[in-house]
Amino acid sequence: MESAPFPHDLVQLQAAWNRTYAALAAEPRPTANTALRRRLLMLSTRLCWHPFWSGPGRMLAALPELRSQARAMDAQR
Repeated sequence: MESAPFPHDLVQLQAAWNRTYAALAAEPRPTANTALRRRLLMLSTRLCWHPFWSGPGRMLAALPELRSQARAMDAQR
């Protein structure tokens, strides 16, 4: 399968979503959970409504590739 040409800001959004999800899942911290959940919701909304998805032939079925690219970007850090 060919790699989808995702915009850099979309890959960054997905990477931020991954990091936020991992922080929320890591260990229960009652004082931080609400803020992390709100951030996850905000990032999810921005990911879903990103202008990239409105282009012709672009479907949310490309999400696994987006997630893979975001993980690779984080691994390079």
